Amino acid sequence: MGAHVSFKVLGPLAVTAGETTVPIGGGRQRTILALLLLTPGRVVPVDTMVDAVWNSNPPPTARTQVAICVAALRKLFKAADVTDDVIVTAHPGYVLHTAGHRFDSVEFADLVQAAEQVAKDGELPQAAQLYTQALQLWRGPAFAGVYGQLIEDEAARLEEHRLNAYDDSTLVRLELGQHQELIPELAAMVREHQLRERTRHHLMLAQYRSGRRADAMETYREAREHFIDELGIEPGPDLNELHDAILRDDPALAAAASAESHRPAPVAPAVPSELPPEVPAFTGRTEELAALESLVSDDAHGPATTTVGLITGAAGIGKSGLAMRWAFRAAEHFPGGQLFADLCGYDEHREPVRAHEILSRFLRSLGVPGEQVPDDLEERVALYRSLLADRRVLIVLDNARTYAQVRPLLPGSGHCCVLVTSRDQMEELVTRPSRARVHLGLLSEDEGRELLTAIVGKARIAPARADATRLVELCDRLPLALRIAAARLASKPHWTVRYLVNRLTDERRRLDELSQGESRVRASLALSYRYLNEEPARLLRRLGLLDVPDFTAWAAAAVLNKEVLDAERIVEDLVDAQFLEVVSVDATGQLRYRFHTLVRLYAAERARQEETEPDRLAATTRFLRTFLTIAEEADRREHGGHGTGVHSAVQRRRLDSFLMDELLTVPLAWYEAERLALVASVRQAARAGEAELAWDLTVCASAFFGTRSYTEDWRACCEVALDAARAVGDLRGQGAMLFGLGALELIYSRLESAASYLEKALHFYTEAGEDHGRAMALRSLGQADRMRGDSDSAVARFTEALPLFRQVGNRTGEVHALHNMAESELDRGNVDAALTFALSAVQLEESGAPDTRNLAQALYRLGLVRLAEGELTAAEESFLRAVRIVKEKADMIGLAYALLGLGETRLAQGDTQLAEATLTDALEIADDCRSRLVAGRVGLVLGEVNRRLGRNEAARAVLRTARESFAAVGAAGWEQRAEEALGTLVG
Repeated sequence: MGAHVSFKVLGPLAVTAGETTVPIGGGRQRTILALLLLTPGRVVPVDTMVDAVWNSNPPPTARTQVAICVAALRKLFKAADVTDDVIVTAHPGYVLHTAGHRFDSVEFADLVQAAEQVAKDGELPQAAQLYTQALQLWRGPAFAGVYGQLIEDEAARLEEHRLNAYDDSTLVRLELGQHQELIPELAAMVREHQLRERTRHHLMLAQYRSGRRADAMETYREAREHFIDELGIEPGPDLNELHDAILRDDPALAAAASAESHRPAPVAPAVPSELPPEVPAFTGRTEELAALESLVSDDAHGPATTTVGLITGAAGIGKSGLAMRWAFRAAEHFPGGQLFADLCGYDEHREPVRAHEILSRFLRSLGVPGEQVPDDLEERVALYRSLLADRRVLIVLDNARTYAQVRPLLPGSGHCCVLVTSRDQMEELVTRPSRARVHLGLLSEDEGRELLTAIVGKARIAPARADATRLVELCDRLPLALRIAAARLASKPHWTVRYLVNRLTDERRRLDELSQGESRVRASLALSYRYLNEEPARLLRRLGLLDVPDFTAWAAAAVLNKEVLDAERIVEDLVDAQFLEVVSVDATGQLRYRFHTLVRLYAAERARQEETEPDRLAATTRFLRTFLTIAEEADRREHGGHGTGVHSAVQRRRLDSFLMDELLTVPLAWYEAERLALVASVRQAARAGEAELAWDLTVCASAFFGTRSYTEDWRACCEVALDAARAVGDLRGQGAMLFGLGALELIYSRLESAASYLEKALHFYTEAGEDHGRAMALRSLGQADRMRGDSDSAVARFTEALPLFRQVGNRTGEVHALHNMAESELDRGNVDAALTFALSAVQLEESGAPDTRNLAQALYRLGLVRLAEGELTAAEESFLRAVRIVKEKADMIGLAYALLGLGETRLAQGDTQLAEATLTDALEIADDCRSRLVAGRVGLVLGEVNRRLGRNEAARAVLRTARESFAAVGAAGWEQRAEEALGTLVG
């Protein structure tokens, strides 16, 4: 039987088999499993899966890829010791077996149904228990993280059932007299679902029965205002009737409270309740609130232990809002009351408040007559700690600047709790438990839209979802900025969301637009900037001049013209001051830092006002030249010799060899880490008129872009750098960028377009007297000729390029020409000549840098020759070695080619099933890379596989697709091969 499977969809999709978690892989697998879970035990057609996974825009191999995903899911279940079939093929799709397995959605429905039944029978305590068990099954939004219209519709349906169950549960608990316990969670539920009248009805009733008649009236007033603003209608009759009954103190309202009438009414002591109002429309922060809950968990308090929490984050990130949200939720744990103080650590108009002043007020709040408050600070601290020793009090210290402000306000012992908010990390403050140290980041995109909706209203935000998302991005997902933007929209009903987006799109005006009224983004940032020392302030300004999304310490060293170790120290000062945040540790082991967008705009603004133009120019130029120095060295180390292209005469910036070795242990890893920064820097150099920097950076990164299939980045860099080179009449730069665009077209097998770009590149290189560039253009034109089926012309091009590569000493280019000549000779039927060229290419490349992409390409060509000779074992060895290299380098198009060769070899060896599996993988990769030529070539071989297996219809279909692919890219020779293969099919 094996392990039983438990499927959980009431939250993020999760699957367990016995005690083992089944790791469901990428988005496709999760979507397909989710579709099966929508209707367990019923067939889900493959077409439905295809539409859901690819959003009605599937690739030609979509059905094959669905089958691959299902096979992968089955494999996961088998690996988890599930012996029975969980997913079974059933025409026209697949079905998920239910026997012996658990589904939390089914358990939820069963528990709710049982609770409803026992509630009808009058067994209210048991009903409440069943409802609680049902609601505890929920771990978050249903199917969280899985997308597709069918799945989202089902998630919405399940969420409605959850809310209905919660309302039914609340009614039962009100009948049991639990109105006081219900108020905090009902209030939170109403804030999240403001248009659910039934939930608000329960809150009003609970407030009234708890003696909070005024609060119940305020809840109704908010409901009426919200319904009129949002929907243009009054609340329903149930809310209106309850409102009228509360006004006249209808005795019937208290009838259900009689269950508690036998209990003596508690006499509440006079306790402080100083918490300020919660921030309106509080949004998100679920994980952070959960971390703060550790302050009041059962195991948080040891003997006479005070818990301490700390919330840190940048200006405007929502520290105070989170503190108030949690404090109100936790207030019931502190019968001794709640003390609050704003320490004004970063206040534009006031100096930080001294502990001496705060203690005076706290002592009075705790019942000490004014005349008995000591004057001496130490005596105040002693009295304060004595009073708290036997009480359970919550103390919130907002906006602290230093630990010195906080230290005197910490209780000495007892079961109190202190929650501090600060922009400073306060390393001296020890949080207890450790989990209660919370650092706030930006809101998510969904949370940002939710905040806008809560303030502006669903009627305006929901129809403008795309504009609202853009507004969230422009506000940097910063709560302060979002609230300012939302308040502007709310106060100007004639403004559309798009209108405000257009006003904020201009970076020169954005800070102005978000610095109006009392909540000013610029002023908030200025308060923190004022406290920076000279060097961190200078670094902040100069980093603000860079367009990069993130950076490491070498960038800071470049703009300051300092050593990296010195720059790292100053960067950390900016991190501590919340101007920078640490993004990650990248693949080279370097810490990566970034600005929030609004902070970067402020930093650039300060640079324009406080730095001279020559200093600004010098800082950005040092950065760009440093980038070029590292990028060129990375290319050289990866490929050896000249690297992979023609370079400019830009003066490089000398760097410490130890730093180079540290960054470039794996050159491709450095490129991966710096990719987005590199693209942004090319754009910045081009805008600044630094054409040589722009096109040389692009040349250095071209091989990386090609290896990792970042073709859109490559094209963007080539185009902006080409424009810059044209503007200054740079012939070599124009040749280099036209060559790059031609190479890109070759990748996509757009052969006529590729040849056009490459002929232009050859012209500019010739005019500039650039032999290295001429060799590269000739070699790539030869590739285009070979791919079109003109092997004679290809060989002529390669023959002309070879001596030029040797003349300039470019071993990489020479090897590339040799192995292309090998394939061209093979196409012409000259197997012996092809073998000579292929072996020469492999031997020459092996003499340089180890395991390069160029070596993988040479091995691929050698494998083709061995296959043509019938040396199948040698062919397989070459292809497998090529596969290993391209996998290590994440060269996806190279992997598609290597798997194609391996699949052909396995077919020649007679292993048809293994050949089919290998070729199917190759086809999926080729489709993902959008390489129609490779996909067509794989299709040719798959057609033969299907023919040998007697599947003529499948063979015919795949060969027709291959023929269409060849026709689309102008590969007439390959198109003819597909036509001939179709002609061999019978029946």
